[in-house]
Amino acid sequence: MKARSLLGRLARRPALTAGGILVTLILALALLSLLWTPYDPTHVEAAQRLLPPGGEHLLGTDQFGRDVVSRLMTGARTTVFVGVVAVGFAVAIGVPMGVAAGMSGGPLSALLMRVSDFLLAFPALLLAIMLAAVYGTSTLTAMVAIGIASAPGFARVARAATLRVMAAEYVDAARLARRTRAAIAVRHVLPNIRDVVIVQASVAFATAVLAEAALSYLGLGTPPPTPSWGRMLLDSQELLFDKPELCLWPGLAVAAAVLGLNLLGDGLRDRFDPTLEGVR
Repeated sequence: MKARSLLGRLARRPALTAGGILVTLILALALLSLLWTPYDPTHVEAAQRLLPPGGEHLLGTDQFGRDVVSRLMTGARTTVFVGVVAVGFAVAIGVPMGVAAGMSGGPLSALLMRVSDFLLAFPALLLAIMLAAVYGTSTLTAMVAIGIASAPGFARVARAATLRVMAAEYVDAARLARRTRAAIAVRHVLPNIRDVVIVQASVAFATAVLAEAALSYLGLGTPPPTPSWGRMLLDSQELLFDKPELCLWPGLAVAAAVLGLNLLGDGLRDRFDPTLEGVR
């Protein structure tokens, strides 16, 4: 009965279910690549170059004889790592900024939101170019650029949610009880904005995956020989017409990750706020 009830709940939320499955598969590949890959993803074997899918190499090899499956698995690990760190960085900057703006009001709130607007003027690509010019191309550069570019979204979401919480009667009671602002933020605000922050994090994660792939494709993200999906697209573009499958596999991986995270975000939004279910 419990299994039937669980299946019924999952069937009622297809977006959440489909997104969860896709994200779980990608996370499983990333974790598995820490322990095992069919071949060394960075090993060059000239005699094995451009092998077709099948046989010992399930998805074939690239122009340097490297196994495509192994590189996809390691690329998933790179993508997940960059996404987690970038989103964590964005949460650490944006959520405190939004909560402070929502709780304070007045000039301080306006100032914090203008800082958020200023950060919006610098997309991840532009920030990555600036940071790469100063510190050089690296995975860290990509993570910082994506994190800073994602922070304003968290600040705006956190501020809007904080304003709703601050209008609640239990916050008025906490003020009458002479609770400090820090205590109100920790005990009342943060627990009640957690859901919207989680939803925003899933959406920001999808954006981070796409941004990391774009930056790596442009040579501003993860440097070789570390595999990443964007780098695989860059390496395979010269063989687009001769070996189109070399572009297909990393492209499908990026698409699956972004689709899964967006579906997961929609499903979580419907789960946390059922009044919005079906509204897009």
